[in-house]
Amino acid sequence: MTPTRPGTLTVAVLVVAAAVGGAVSGPFTDLLVYQWGGRTALGDVSLYESTEPVNGLPFTYPPFAALVMVPLAHVPTWLASGLWTAASAAALVAVAEVSRRAYGHPTTWWLLALIGVGALTLEPVWQNVTFGQVNMLLMLAVLLDLVRPERRFSGVLVGIAAGLKLTPLVFVVLLVLVGRRTAAGRAVIAFAATVAAGFLVMPEAARAYWTDGLVDASRVGPAALTHNQSVYGALTRPLGEAPPTLLWLLVAGPLACAVLFVAAGWWRRGDRLLGTCLGAVAMLIASPVSWSHHWVWAVPMTIALWERSRWAAGAWALLFVARPVLWPPWGAGREYDWGAHHHVVGNAYLLGALILAGFAAVALGARSRIPARAGPSP
Repeated sequence: MTPTRPGTLTVAVLVVAAAVGGAVSGPFTDLLVYQWGGRTALGDVSLYESTEPVNGLPFTYPPFAALVMVPLAHVPTWLASGLWTAASAAALVAVAEVSRRAYGHPTTWWLLALIGVGALTLEPVWQNVTFGQVNMLLMLAVLLDLVRPERRFSGVLVGIAAGLKLTPLVFVVLLVLVGRRTAAGRAVIAFAATVAAGFLVMPEAARAYWTDGLVDASRVGPAALTHNQSVYGALTRPLGEAPPTLLWLLVAGPLACAVLFVAAGWWRRGDRLLGTCLGAVAMLIASPVSWSHHWVWAVPMTIALWERSRWAAGAWALLFVARPVLWPPWGAGREYDWGAHHHVVGNAYLLGALILAGFAAVALGARSRIPARAGPSP
């Protein structure tokens, strides 16, 4: 069921309000970096050896991302802020609709509006908006391909998303695990095309990124910062320095793989949304840097949990509303002085996700469990 005319109008009002709010509240820190990447993509300035002049931040994404941002670079910052915020709001509403449809539920305008507005109380979503981040758009692209992989050209959006920010490559593995090898192949081809585009248009920048930049986790910011809710960040804080690569791989690798297999299990059982969201958890575990605004996957995960347990959904959403990761002292290296209780609270997103994945694994093994209604079969 599609939204009614009043519903369409309501959603349009929300998007327009987001556009106005973005234009007035901007410029946003990360959006300025995107614009800078777009300006340097076809210019004489080195993409990875220069920094955005307002805040001094580097462009840390693949060269293809800079090419995509070229149109954004040629509009006034206030207009870019408005358009970007509107696009994020529209993506958030679309994520809510795709998530609901995954369970065969009708889409009602008031529920879309409620989810859209209510999601702003979640720290990752609010951070995504106030930084001008791209995560909502990437999340929508992945959901469209994973929830309905039987669509024509499915997998292409995952490949493009990976070309913009490498971490969605995890979903290529998930597609393979659930038997969607054709979609996975399309994703690989699309990703390869983004890499080729970078080398074709920006050969020097591409060589710099795919050699030195790719393996340098520090290029995106201090890994110890509490906002980094990844295994790498959780190890960095008590160690007082970046963990040895082998240690990180020995911890993050098995955890991410285990969660990914649980994700595949739920997907094959018919709950494609829960499976995809658990795949996102595996992605956030595996990435060396998973800033809190990367955890916008809290929104579709809440919808997936709502189908199975209202209490679990409420507890999961409350975790991101309460934002305990910001309760301990943070910033300026204060994370290195945390006590044991600080580490528990300061890694709350990561620990909460691991606990959730553990329960999902147990429930997957319980054959008496009644699965939630799924969307159309392939």
